[in-house]
Amino acid sequence: MHYWLIKTEPSTFSFIDLKNAKNRTTCWEGVRNYQARNFLRSMNIGDRAFFYHSVAQPTAIIGIVEVVKMAYPDHTQFDPSSKYYDQKSNPDAPRWFMPDFRYLAEFSLPVTLEELKKIPGLEKMELLRKGSRLSVQPVTSAEWEIILNFRQVSD
Repeated sequence: MHYWLIKTEPSTFSFIDLKNAKNRTTCWEGVRNYQARNFLRSMNIGDRAFFYHSVAQPTAIIGIVEVVKMAYPDHTQFDPSSKYYDQKSNPDAPRWFMPDFRYLAEFSLPVTLEELKKIPGLEKMELLRKGSRLSVQPVTSAEWEIILNFRQVSD
């Protein structure tokens, strides 16, 4: 199993939106960064991810999701009416991919960015690196355990 962190702006799609979605599941469309796309393509069913609210007060890890469908072509890249449309994408050789995620658990309280910066053992976490802005990031198993031990989760 691999671990990840996925970022979203709650005004675009929040953890509550996922919790309220049919089967508590959604596709993760709209990623338009090649490195983040490559991370999405490397995810396997059963991998877990922290769901992170960016551009929020406060920015924080809100909960945990699970990959329930491996990456497949992101349909929005072919839709001219979509804000994620990519006129250079070709249905025969898609550029952009998306997995499906399912809600698993919510933290009793969000784990804020400021808290993460103070937790021993997270000094090298990708999220905390200066200039790190990727919307999809790997998380080591040690980092995963440290964060889980820091704050309780509930269903």
